[in-house]
Parts: sequence; structure tokens; C-alpha cells
Amino acid sequence: MSNPQQEIKLTVLGTASAMPVRQRNQSAQALQVHGRLFLFDCGEGVQQQFVRYSLPLQRLESIFISHIHGDHLFGIFGLLSTIGMLGRTAPLNIFAPASFAPLLKFFLSYYGEGLCFEIRFTPLKMKSPEVILDAKSFDISAFPLNHGIETFGFRLQEKDPMFNVRKEAVSEYGLSLTEIGSLKRGEDVLREDGSVLKASELAYKPFEPRSYAYVSDTAPFPQEAEWLRGTSLLYHECTYLYDLSDQAEKRHHSTTLQAAAIAKEAAVGKLVIGHYSSRNTDASLYEQECRSIFPETYAASDGDVFEI
Repeated sequence: MSNPQQEIKLTVLGTASAMPVRQRNQSAQALQVHGRLFLFDCGEGVQQQFVRYSLPLQRLESIFISHIHGDHLFGIFGLLSTIGMLGRTAPLNIFAPASFAPLLKFFLSYYGEGLCFEIRFTPLKMKSPEVILDAKSFDISAFPLNHGIETFGFRLQEKDPMFNVRKEAVSEYGLSLTEIGSLKRGEDVLREDGSVLKASELAYKPFEPRSYAYVSDTAPFPQEAEWLRGTSLLYHECTYLYDLSDQAEKRHHSTTLQAAAIAKEAAVGKLVIGHYSSRNTDASLYEQECRSIFPETYAASDGDVFEI
């Protein structure tokens, strides 16, 4: 059984684009990281999805909104109201474009009475990746996308863990607590007799840091692959199949082949796709086209869970 203090688990709550589709809610993803819970985008019905997939809504810490188009935002009023009815008192963070501010003000002016928790809103204004949440074991950055209106992507990156010292080395070399501390930081130890204990030989990294990126509505742009380099699991919208490339360009979206090309160029571990056009009900068509360029592609369905 996995340790919730170490796991990173993504639950896809919505895979549709703007138009309603049977069996698909609109954009939202819940990410559980080291026992903490975050929400990326907040399409219609997201609070029902939390119930449907047994996610602990009362533990939600932060909401990250990519842009203010309705299919990424219309669920937030109901979500905030439900959180209030659950008796929440802990602050809730919302990271969103500055254009979200008047919408939040509207909500609070009409429906904020009786809420017993503080909403801490951070407007996003960066022109390149910037850390917006810095936790002990990971951080979350935001970066601009290319969607015609102010839009942002997000990337979570685990920090390098402390090294583990090999148990046999402690007794073999009679390591002191100070020496163990140095080795755990990855530092070589210089002893009084002039000998050197190499961290590369006596200590090891318990795991490779993992990462997740959420790239919602965007057309490709020059810096995209660089900013996503080496991501363990990349979610990237691909609203259109390749034969509708003209529509993708017109609406500042990505096609299957464009999303897959970004994943390949960025050398990501796994590509998860969604935000499908209502023109197509068969997500496997998207997956097939992406896999022609990037084989590790998975077409998400609502309720899918990905361990990172």
C-alpha cells in the first residue's frame, strides 16, 4: 500500500471542452501531493466530481485557475459555497489571472455572507515561470500560455530529497552524527587522518524527484518545451484532431500532433490528454494520433487516476 505522505496522485475530474458532452465534465483535475490536495481548474459540476470520486473536499488547500473562460471556471461558485457549508475555517488559496478578481468580488458580495474561511487570492502576472507556492518538499510554478486571453499553465516539482546513508557504512566507518549529516546533504567527508568518505559511495538518493504539469488551453509557443523539460507527467490539452488544424489555430488551441510534439521535444515521461472537442465522442482517436509521435500518450476519461 502506498504511503500518502509520499504519493503524487492525479484524479481527472473533467475532460470536455466548452460544449456539454455525455459522460464528460468540463476541465478540472485534483492532485494529491504528499497528503495535500490541490485543484487545477474548476469546470461545471466539480463539487459533484469530488463526491463521486471520494476526494476529501474539506482538505482542499489551493485552487489554480488557468483562465476565466467558463468551461474552466463555472464550477467555482458552487464549490466555494459547499466548502462554506462544510464548516471550513482554514484559509483557501486561489491562484488565477488578475481578471478573476472582479468575479471573486461578485461572488463574495452576493454569496460571501456566512463564509467562515478566508479566501487568499493571488493574481498571476508573470511572463516566464515563477514559483507561486513553495512547500517543504515541492514547489508549484506558473507560466504564461498562448490562448488569446491571459492564460497560465502550472508545474509541480518535487525538491531533491535528503540522501540516505547506507546502514552498513555507519558501523564500518564509525560515522559520527556530524558526518552522517554531511553525507545526507550529499557532501563528502574529510576526516582528520586525511581520508575522504565520498557521498557517492556511502549515500544514495531515496527517489528521483517527480513532477506534474497542467497545460490547459494553448496554441504551441516557442518556450513551451523548454519550460516543460523532463516533466514526469504532462497533461496537455489537444482539443482538435489533426484534420481540424485550421480550427485549432483560429481558436488558439492545440491539435493532437502538436501536443505530442511538445511532449517529445520536452522529453516528458508520460503525456495525458483531454479537453476534447464535442465533435468527437471517441477519445481513442486522439490517443492514436498522439501515439504516432509520442507513444506514452494516454487519452484521459473522467475519473481516471494516474500515479506519478
